[in-house]
Amino acid sequence: MTETTRFNLPQSEIPRAWYNVQADLPRPLPPVLHPATRQPVGPDDLAPLFPMALIMQEVSRERYIEIPDEVREIYKLWRPTPLIRARRLELALDTPAHIYFKYEGVSPSGSHKLNTAVAQAYYNKQEGVQALTTETGAGQWGTALSQACNFFGLECTVYMVKVSYEQKPYRRVMIQSFGAQVYASPSDTTQAGRAILEQSPDSTGSLGIAISEAVEAAATSGGRSKYALGSVLNHVLMHQTVIGEEALKQLEMAGEYPDVVIGCAGGGSNFAGLALPFLRQNLTEGRKTRIIAVEPEACPSLTRGRYAYDYGDAIGLAPLVKMYTLGHEFVPPPLHAGGLRYHGMASIVSELYDQKLIEAVAVPQLESFDAAVRFLRAEGIVPGPEPSHAIAQVVREAQAAKEAGEKRVILFNLSGHGYFDMSAYEAFLSGKLDNYRFPEAAVDSAMAQLPVVD
Repeated sequence: MTETTRFNLPQSEIPRAWYNVQADLPRPLPPVLHPATRQPVGPDDLAPLFPMALIMQEVSRERYIEIPDEVREIYKLWRPTPLIRARRLELALDTPAHIYFKYEGVSPSGSHKLNTAVAQAYYNKQEGVQALTTETGAGQWGTALSQACNFFGLECTVYMVKVSYEQKPYRRVMIQSFGAQVYASPSDTTQAGRAILEQSPDSTGSLGIAISEAVEAAATSGGRSKYALGSVLNHVLMHQTVIGEEALKQLEMAGEYPDVVIGCAGGGSNFAGLALPFLRQNLTEGRKTRIIAVEPEACPSLTRGRYAYDYGDAIGLAPLVKMYTLGHEFVPPPLHAGGLRYHGMASIVSELYDQKLIEAVAVPQLESFDAAVRFLRAEGIVPGPEPSHAIAQVVREAQAAKEAGEKRVILFNLSGHGYFDMSAYEAFLSGKLDNYRFPEAAVDSAMAQLPVVD
Protein backbone atom coordinates (compact mmCIF):
# COMPACT_ATOMS: atom_id res chain seq x y z
CA MET A 1 0.00 0.00 0.00
CA THR A 2 1.52 3.32 -1.06
CA GLU A 3 2.07 6.05 1.52
CA THR A 4 0.73 8.64 -0.90
CA THR A 5 -1.62 11.14 0.73
CA ARG A 6 -2.90 13.07 -2.30
CA PHE A 7 -4.37 11.49 -5.43
CA ASN A 8 -4.59 13.81 -8.42
CA LEU A 9 -5.99 13.18 -11.88
CA PRO A 10 -4.75 14.94 -15.03
CA GLN A 11 -7.14 17.40 -16.68
CA SER A 12 -7.68 14.89 -19.48
CA GLU A 13 -9.61 12.84 -16.88
CA ILE A 14 -12.23 15.52 -16.20
CA PRO A 15 -15.48 13.59 -16.75
CA ARG A 16 -16.98 13.94 -20.21
CA ALA A 17 -20.52 13.16 -19.07
CA TRP A 18 -22.71 13.68 -16.03
CA TYR A 19 -24.36 10.59 -14.52
CA ASN A 20 -28.17 10.57 -14.39
CA VAL A 21 -29.33 8.20 -11.64
CA GLN A 22 -32.91 8.26 -12.99
CA ALA A 23 -31.80 5.65 -15.52
CA ASP A 24 -31.08 3.16 -12.72
CA LEU A 25 -33.74 3.88 -10.10
CA PRO A 26 -35.73 0.77 -9.12
CA ARG A 27 -38.90 2.89 -9.41
CA PRO A 28 -39.29 6.26 -11.16
CA LEU A 29 -39.51 9.56 -9.35
CA PRO A 30 -43.00 10.85 -8.49
CA PRO A 31 -44.19 13.54 -10.94
CA VAL A 32 -43.75 17.23 -10.21
CA LEU A 33 -47.14 18.97 -9.92
CA HIS A 34 -48.30 22.42 -11.00
CA PRO A 35 -48.99 24.55 -7.88
CA ALA A 36 -52.40 25.69 -9.17
CA THR A 37 -53.82 22.69 -11.07
CA ARG A 38 -52.06 19.94 -9.06
CA GLN A 39 -51.49 18.18 -12.40
CA PRO A 40 -48.07 16.97 -13.61
CA VAL A 41 -46.07 19.85 -15.05
CA GLY A 42 -44.92 19.86 -18.66
CA PRO A 43 -42.05 21.69 -20.35
CA ASP A 44 -44.26 24.71 -21.15
CA ASP A 45 -45.07 25.12 -17.44
CA LEU A 46 -41.38 25.37 -16.55
CA ALA A 47 -40.29 27.47 -19.54
CA PRO A 48 -40.81 30.84 -17.76
CA LEU A 49 -38.18 29.79 -15.20
CA PHE A 50 -35.67 27.52 -16.95
CA PRO A 51 -34.10 27.13 -20.40
CA MET A 52 -35.42 24.15 -22.36
CA ALA A 53 -32.09 22.30 -22.24
CA LEU A 54 -32.25 22.14 -18.45
CA ILE A 55 -35.94 21.23 -18.48
CA MET A 56 -35.11 18.25 -20.71
CA GLN A 57 -32.28 17.22 -18.39
CA GLU A 58 -34.67 17.42 -15.45
CA VAL A 59 -36.91 14.69 -16.88
CA SER A 60 -34.32 12.68 -18.85
CA ARG A 61 -33.91 8.95 -18.26
CA GLU A 62 -30.65 8.77 -20.24
CA ARG A 63 -27.86 7.35 -18.09
CA TYR A 64 -25.25 9.87 -19.21
CA ILE A 65 -25.55 13.48 -20.44
CA GLU A 66 -22.54 14.82 -22.33
CA ILE A 67 -20.79 17.82 -20.75
CA PRO A 68 -20.40 20.66 -23.29
CA ASP A 69 -16.83 21.52 -24.25
CA GLU A 70 -17.29 25.11 -23.07
CA VAL A 71 -18.27 23.86 -19.62
CA ARG A 72 -15.35 21.40 -19.43
CA GLU A 73 -12.99 24.20 -20.44
CA ILE A 74 -14.10 26.30 -17.43
CA TYR A 75 -13.97 23.18 -15.21
CA LYS A 76 -10.22 23.17 -15.94
CA LEU A 77 -9.87 26.17 -13.61
CA TRP A 78 -10.15 23.73 -10.68
CA ARG A 79 -11.05 20.23 -11.84
CA PRO A 80 -10.18 17.48 -11.25
CA THR A 81 -10.26 18.21 -7.52
CA PRO A 82 -7.93 16.24 -5.24
CA LEU A 83 -8.75 13.11 -3.31
CA ILE A 84 -6.83 13.24 -0.04
CA ARG A 85 -6.22 10.53 2.50
CA ALA A 86 -6.62 12.03 5.96
CA ARG A 87 -3.73 10.13 7.54
CA ARG A 88 -3.18 12.68 10.30
CA LEU A 89 -6.87 12.52 11.25
CA GLU A 90 -6.62 8.72 11.32
CA LEU A 91 -3.72 9.03 13.77
CA ALA A 92 -5.56 11.59 15.90
CA LEU A 93 -8.58 9.27 16.11
CA ASP A 94 -6.36 6.21 16.65
CA THR A 95 -8.52 4.27 14.21
CA PRO A 96 -7.77 1.40 11.83
CA ALA A 97 -10.12 3.08 9.33
CA HIS A 98 -8.73 4.63 6.16
CA ILE A 99 -10.32 8.06 5.72
CA TYR A 100 -10.43 9.81 2.34
CA PHE A 101 -12.01 13.11 1.41
CA LYS A 102 -12.81 14.72 -1.92
CA TYR A 103 -11.88 18.38 -1.55
CA GLU A 104 -14.21 20.70 -3.48
CA GLY A 105 -13.00 23.79 -1.62
CA VAL A 106 -10.29 24.31 -4.26
CA SER A 107 -12.85 25.75 -6.72
CA PRO A 108 -12.75 29.53 -7.36
CA SER A 109 -15.96 29.92 -5.34
CA GLY A 110 -14.64 27.75 -2.50
CA SER A 111 -17.23 25.00 -2.82
CA HIS A 112 -18.80 22.38 -5.08
CA LYS A 113 -21.51 24.80 -6.22
CA LEU A 114 -19.59 26.01 -9.26
CA ASN A 115 -19.99 22.57 -10.91
CA THR A 116 -23.64 23.30 -11.67
CA ALA A 117 -23.45 27.11 -11.75
CA VAL A 118 -21.20 27.00 -14.82
CA ALA A 119 -23.50 24.49 -16.53
CA GLN A 120 -26.65 26.47 -15.78
CA ALA A 121 -25.13 29.77 -16.93
CA TYR A 122 -23.95 28.08 -20.14
CA TYR A 123 -27.37 26.67 -21.08
CA ASN A 124 -29.11 29.96 -20.28
CA LYS A 125 -26.62 31.88 -22.41
CA GLN A 126 -27.15 29.42 -25.27
CA GLU A 127 -30.88 30.22 -25.26
CA GLY A 128 -30.42 33.99 -25.25
CA VAL A 129 -31.22 34.66 -21.60
CA GLN A 130 -29.80 37.97 -20.36
CA ALA A 131 -29.97 37.60 -16.58
CA LEU A 132 -30.39 35.04 -13.80
CA THR A 133 -32.02 35.37 -10.39
CA THR A 134 -31.37 33.06 -7.47
CA GLU A 135 -31.35 32.67 -3.70
CA THR A 136 -28.47 31.73 -1.44
CA GLY A 137 -28.31 30.48 2.13
CA ALA A 138 -24.76 30.64 3.43
CA GLY A 139 -23.52 32.35 0.29
CA GLN A 140 -21.66 29.54 -1.49
CA TRP A 141 -24.28 29.22 -4.20
CA GLY A 142 -24.64 32.95 -4.68
CA THR A 143 -20.86 33.20 -5.00
CA ALA A 144 -20.75 30.41 -7.57
CA LEU A 145 -23.59 31.74 -9.71
CA SER A 146 -22.21 35.28 -9.68
CA GLN A 147 -18.89 33.90 -10.95
CA ALA A 148 -20.55 31.75 -13.61
CA CYS A 149 -22.70 34.64 -14.82
CA ASN A 150 -19.56 36.76 -15.06
CA PHE A 151 -17.87 34.05 -17.16
CA PHE A 152 -20.78 34.06 -19.64
CA GLY A 153 -21.70 37.75 -19.59
CA LEU A 154 -25.03 37.41 -17.76
CA GLU A 155 -26.48 39.76 -15.16
CA CYS A 156 -27.12 38.17 -11.77
CA THR A 157 -29.43 39.02 -8.85
CA VAL A 158 -29.06 37.13 -5.55
CA TYR A 159 -31.55 37.03 -2.67
CA MET A 160 -29.43 36.11 0.35
CA VAL A 161 -31.09 34.77 3.52
CA LYS A 162 -30.96 37.73 5.90
CA VAL A 163 -29.23 35.97 8.79
CA SER A 164 -26.38 34.93 6.50
CA TYR A 165 -26.33 38.35 4.84
CA GLU A 166 -25.56 39.74 8.30
CA GLN A 167 -23.35 36.90 9.60
CA LYS A 168 -21.19 36.58 6.48
CA PRO A 169 -20.56 40.04 4.99
CA TYR A 170 -17.51 38.93 3.04
CA ARG A 171 -19.51 36.31 1.14
CA ARG A 172 -21.83 39.14 0.16
CA VAL A 173 -18.89 41.31 -0.89
CA MET A 174 -17.45 38.46 -2.97
CA ILE A 175 -20.78 38.07 -4.78
CA GLN A 176 -20.90 41.81 -5.43
CA SER A 177 -17.28 41.77 -6.64
CA PHE A 178 -18.33 39.53 -9.52
CA GLY A 179 -20.93 42.11 -10.51
CA ALA A 180 -24.08 40.64 -8.98
CA GLN A 181 -26.81 42.55 -7.13
CA VAL A 182 -27.43 41.16 -3.62
CA TYR A 183 -30.54 41.69 -1.46
CA ALA A 184 -31.09 40.56 2.13
CA SER A 185 -34.15 38.30 2.07
CA PRO A 186 -36.92 38.94 2.89
CA SER A 187 -36.56 42.19 0.99
CA ASP A 188 -38.92 44.99 -0.01
CA THR A 189 -38.14 44.50 -3.73
CA THR A 190 -40.69 41.73 -4.32
CA GLN A 191 -44.31 41.15 -3.43
CA ALA A 192 -43.35 37.92 -1.65
CA GLY A 193 -40.73 39.68 0.44
CA ARG A 194 -43.04 42.53 1.38
CA ALA A 195 -45.74 40.07 2.47
CA ILE A 196 -43.31 38.28 4.78
CA LEU A 197 -42.03 41.54 6.25
CA GLU A 198 -45.58 42.70 6.90
CA GLN A 199 -46.21 39.55 8.95
CA SER A 200 -42.74 39.33 10.53
CA PRO A 201 -40.79 42.62 10.31
CA ASP A 202 -37.80 41.04 12.12
CA SER A 203 -37.74 37.86 10.03
CA THR A 204 -34.25 36.34 9.73
CA GLY A 205 -35.33 34.72 6.48
CA SER A 206 -35.16 31.22 5.08
CA LEU A 207 -34.19 29.56 1.83
CA GLY A 208 -37.89 29.02 1.11
CA ILE A 209 -38.55 32.77 1.40
CA ALA A 210 -35.51 33.66 -0.71
CA ILE A 211 -36.63 31.17 -3.38
CA SER A 212 -40.05 32.83 -3.50
CA GLU A 213 -38.41 36.19 -4.12
CA ALA A 214 -36.05 34.89 -6.80
CA VAL A 215 -38.80 32.96 -8.60
CA GLU A 216 -41.08 36.01 -8.56
CA ALA A 217 -38.32 38.25 -9.90
CA ALA A 218 -37.66 35.86 -12.80
CA ALA A 219 -41.33 35.22 -13.57
CA THR A 220 -42.14 38.95 -13.73
CA SER A 221 -39.10 39.96 -15.82
CA GLY A 222 -40.94 39.73 -19.14
CA GLY A 223 -38.72 36.87 -20.32
CA ARG A 224 -35.48 38.75 -19.83
CA SER A 225 -34.44 36.71 -16.82
CA LYS A 226 -34.57 33.06 -15.78
CA TYR A 227 -34.23 31.40 -12.39
CA ALA A 228 -31.31 29.24 -11.26
CA LEU A 229 -31.32 26.86 -8.28
CA GLY A 230 -28.21 25.56 -6.53
CA SER A 231 -29.60 22.30 -5.15
CA VAL A 232 -32.70 20.06 -4.98
CA LEU A 233 -33.52 19.78 -8.72
CA ASN A 234 -32.60 16.65 -10.69
CA HIS A 235 -30.36 18.43 -13.18
CA VAL A 236 -28.48 20.18 -10.38
CA LEU A 237 -27.67 16.91 -8.63
CA MET A 238 -26.67 15.39 -11.96
CA HIS A 239 -24.18 18.20 -12.69
CA GLN A 240 -22.51 17.48 -9.35
CA THR A 241 -21.74 13.84 -10.22
CA VAL A 242 -18.38 14.92 -11.62
CA ILE A 243 -17.31 14.68 -7.97
CA GLY A 244 -18.10 10.99 -7.56
CA GLU A 245 -16.94 10.03 -11.05
CA GLU A 246 -13.51 11.49 -10.31
CA ALA A 247 -13.44 9.89 -6.86
CA LEU A 248 -14.02 6.43 -8.36
CA LYS A 249 -10.89 6.81 -10.50
CA GLN A 250 -8.85 8.28 -7.66
CA LEU A 251 -9.73 5.50 -5.23
CA GLU A 252 -8.66 3.03 -7.92
CA MET A 253 -5.30 4.84 -7.92
CA ALA A 254 -5.20 4.36 -4.14
CA GLY A 255 -6.04 0.67 -4.49
CA GLU A 256 -9.12 0.97 -2.28
CA TYR A 257 -12.91 1.05 -2.47
CA PRO A 258 -15.18 2.69 0.14
CA ASP A 259 -17.17 0.75 2.70
CA VAL A 260 -18.93 3.98 3.63
CA VAL A 261 -19.66 7.16 1.62
CA ILE A 262 -20.74 10.23 3.61
CA GLY A 263 -21.97 13.70 2.68
CA CYS A 264 -23.80 16.51 4.44
CA ALA A 265 -27.32 17.12 3.14
CA GLY A 266 -29.48 20.24 3.12
CA GLY A 267 -31.01 20.25 -0.35
CA GLY A 268 -28.89 17.29 -1.44
CA SER A 269 -26.48 18.51 -4.13
CA ASN A 270 -23.03 17.86 -2.65
CA PHE A 271 -24.17 14.61 -1.05
CA ALA A 272 -25.61 13.37 -4.34
CA GLY A 273 -22.61 14.57 -6.32
CA LEU A 274 -20.30 12.24 -4.42
CA ALA A 275 -22.76 9.46 -3.64
CA LEU A 276 -24.68 8.82 -6.86
CA PRO A 277 -21.82 7.25 -8.88
CA PHE A 278 -21.17 4.90 -5.95
CA LEU A 279 -24.90 4.16 -5.69
CA ARG A 280 -24.76 3.24 -9.39
CA GLN A 281 -22.10 0.66 -8.51
CA ASN A 282 -24.40 -0.71 -5.79
CA LEU A 283 -27.36 -0.90 -8.17
CA THR A 284 -25.62 -2.23 -11.27
CA GLU A 285 -22.58 -4.11 -9.99
CA GLY A 286 -23.75 -5.52 -6.67
CA ARG A 287 -21.50 -3.39 -4.47
CA LYS A 288 -22.56 -3.02 -0.82
CA THR A 289 -21.26 0.43 0.07
CA ARG A 290 -23.19 2.16 2.83
CA ILE A 291 -24.20 5.68 1.78
CA ILE A 292 -25.06 8.15 4.55
CA ALA A 293 -26.66 11.60 4.30
CA VAL A 294 -25.95 13.80 7.33
CA GLU A 295 -28.20 16.72 8.26
CA PRO A 296 -28.37 19.13 11.22
CA GLU A 297 -30.66 18.32 14.14
CA ALA A 298 -32.01 21.85 13.77
CA CYS A 299 -33.26 21.17 10.22
CA PRO A 300 -33.92 17.39 10.07
CA SER A 301 -36.00 16.95 6.91
CA LEU A 302 -35.00 13.32 6.22
CA THR A 303 -34.90 12.02 9.77
CA ARG A 304 -37.99 13.79 11.12
CA GLY A 305 -39.87 15.20 8.13
CA ARG A 306 -42.69 13.60 6.13
CA TYR A 307 -42.43 12.20 2.60
CA ALA A 308 -45.15 14.26 0.98
CA TYR A 309 -45.88 16.78 -1.74
CA ASP A 310 -44.85 20.29 -0.74
CA TYR A 311 -43.96 23.60 -2.33
CA GLY A 312 -40.33 24.28 -3.05
CA ASP A 313 -40.69 27.83 -1.70
CA ALA A 314 -42.38 29.56 1.23
CA ILE A 315 -45.17 31.37 -0.66
CA GLY A 316 -46.33 28.57 -2.97
CA LEU A 317 -45.12 29.93 -6.32
CA ALA A 318 -42.88 26.94 -7.07
CA PRO A 319 -44.13 23.54 -8.26
CA LEU A 320 -45.15 20.82 -5.83
CA VAL A 321 -42.47 18.19 -5.36
CA LYS A 322 -42.72 14.97 -3.40
CA MET A 323 -39.92 15.13 -0.88
CA TYR A 324 -39.05 14.70 2.76
CA THR A 325 -40.14 18.05 4.15
CA LEU A 326 -40.54 20.01 7.37
CA GLY A 327 -43.20 22.14 5.69
CA HIS A 328 -42.76 25.07 3.33
CA GLU A 329 -43.53 27.56 6.12
CA PHE A 330 -40.56 26.28 8.13
CA VAL A 331 -38.23 29.07 9.25
CA PRO A 332 -35.07 27.54 10.71
CA PRO A 333 -33.12 28.85 13.68
CA PRO A 334 -30.09 30.95 12.74
CA LEU A 335 -27.54 28.14 13.02
CA HIS A 336 -24.27 28.73 11.24
CA ALA A 337 -24.59 25.93 8.67
CA GLY A 338 -26.66 28.19 6.45
CA GLY A 339 -26.38 25.92 3.40
CA LEU A 340 -28.30 23.19 5.25
CA ARG A 341 -31.29 25.32 6.29
CA TYR A 342 -33.76 24.22 3.61
CA HIS A 343 -37.17 22.86 4.57
CA GLY A 344 -37.14 19.96 2.09
CA MET A 345 -34.81 17.43 0.53
CA ALA A 346 -34.15 16.81 -3.16
CA SER A 347 -36.66 14.50 -4.83
CA ILE A 348 -33.91 12.07 -5.84
CA VAL A 349 -32.40 11.90 -2.35
CA SER A 350 -35.88 11.60 -0.81
CA GLU A 351 -36.80 8.73 -3.09
CA LEU A 352 -33.50 6.93 -2.41
CA TYR A 353 -34.09 7.25 1.32
CA ASP A 354 -37.69 6.07 0.99
CA GLN A 355 -36.46 3.04 -0.96
CA LYS A 356 -33.87 2.39 1.80
CA LEU A 357 -31.00 2.67 -0.67
CA ILE A 358 -29.27 5.26 1.54
CA GLU A 359 -29.14 6.03 5.27
CA ALA A 360 -29.69 9.35 7.06
CA VAL A 361 -28.58 10.71 10.42
CA ALA A 362 -28.94 14.07 12.18
CA VAL A 363 -26.00 15.67 14.00
CA PRO A 364 -26.12 18.41 16.70
CA GLN A 365 -24.41 21.72 15.95
CA LEU A 366 -21.81 21.42 18.72
CA GLU A 367 -20.76 17.93 17.65
CA SER A 368 -20.28 19.15 14.09
CA PHE A 369 -18.04 22.04 15.15
CA ASP A 370 -16.09 19.80 17.53
CA ALA A 371 -15.43 17.44 14.61
CA ALA A 372 -14.47 20.39 12.39
CA VAL A 373 -11.86 21.59 14.88
CA ARG A 374 -10.43 18.08 15.23
CA PHE A 375 -10.18 17.88 11.45
CA LEU A 376 -8.58 21.29 10.92
CA ARG A 377 -6.02 20.67 13.66
CA ALA A 378 -5.06 17.38 12.05
CA GLU A 379 -5.32 18.19 8.33
CA GLY A 380 -4.78 21.96 8.26
CA ILE A 381 -7.93 22.81 6.26
CA VAL A 382 -10.77 24.83 7.78
CA PRO A 383 -13.99 23.05 6.73
CA GLY A 384 -17.21 24.90 6.09
CA PRO A 385 -19.89 24.47 8.77
CA GLU A 386 -21.96 22.41 6.32
CA PRO A 387 -19.46 19.59 5.58
CA SER A 388 -18.50 19.62 9.26
CA HIS A 389 -21.67 17.59 9.78
CA ALA A 390 -20.24 14.95 7.45
CA ILE A 391 -16.96 15.03 9.39
CA ALA A 392 -18.89 14.37 12.62
CA GLN A 393 -20.31 11.21 11.07
CA VAL A 394 -16.85 10.26 9.82
CA VAL A 395 -15.60 10.47 13.42
CA ARG A 396 -18.47 8.22 14.52
CA GLU A 397 -17.69 5.68 11.81
CA ALA A 398 -13.95 5.77 12.57
CA GLN A 399 -14.63 5.17 16.26
CA ALA A 400 -16.96 2.28 15.38
CA ALA A 401 -14.17 0.75 13.27
CA LYS A 402 -11.79 1.09 16.22
CA GLU A 403 -14.25 -0.56 18.59
CA ALA A 404 -14.77 -3.42 16.14
CA GLY A 405 -11.05 -3.69 15.42
CA GLU A 406 -11.77 -3.52 11.69
CA LYS A 407 -10.18 -1.63 8.85
CA ARG A 408 -12.91 0.26 7.03
CA VAL A 409 -12.54 2.64 4.10
CA ILE A 410 -14.48 5.86 4.68
CA LEU A 411 -15.00 8.48 1.95
CA PHE A 412 -16.59 11.88 2.51
CA ASN A 413 -17.11 15.07 0.58
CA LEU A 414 -15.41 18.15 1.98
CA SER A 415 -17.75 20.26 -0.10
CA GLY A 416 -16.29 23.66 0.77
CA HIS A 417 -13.83 25.54 2.96
CA GLY A 418 -14.80 27.67 5.93
CA TYR A 419 -12.53 30.67 5.53
CA PHE A 420 -15.55 32.99 5.22
CA ASP A 421 -17.11 31.37 8.30
CA MET A 422 -14.62 32.30 11.00
CA SER A 423 -17.32 34.12 12.98
CA ALA A 424 -18.96 30.73 13.43
CA TYR A 425 -15.71 29.23 14.72
CA GLU A 426 -15.24 32.25 17.01
CA ALA A 427 -18.71 31.66 18.44
CA PHE A 428 -17.98 27.95 18.96
CA LEU A 429 -14.55 28.44 20.54
CA SER A 430 -15.91 31.11 22.91
CA GLY A 431 -18.78 28.88 24.02
CA LYS A 432 -21.52 30.99 22.45
CA LEU A 433 -23.08 28.23 20.31
CA ASP A 434 -25.83 25.91 21.51
CA ASN A 435 -27.41 22.74 20.26
CA TYR A 436 -30.91 23.15 18.91
CA ARG A 437 -33.30 20.29 18.26
CA PHE A 438 -36.31 21.21 16.16
CA PRO A 439 -39.33 20.85 18.52
CA GLU A 440 -41.79 18.04 17.88
CA ALA A 441 -44.70 20.45 18.25
CA ALA A 442 -43.23 22.61 15.50
CA VAL A 443 -42.94 19.56 13.25
CA ASP A 444 -46.59 18.67 13.88
CA SER A 445 -47.67 22.26 13.21
CA ALA A 446 -45.74 22.41 9.94
CA MET A 447 -47.16 19.10 8.75
CA ALA A 448 -50.67 20.47 9.21
CA GLN A 449 -49.89 23.16 6.64
CA LEU A 450 -48.85 20.77 3.85
CA PRO A 451 -50.87 21.17 0.64
CA VAL A 452 -53.56 18.56 0.03
CA VAL A 453 -52.79 16.42 -3.01
CA ASP A 454 -55.28 13.75 -4.10
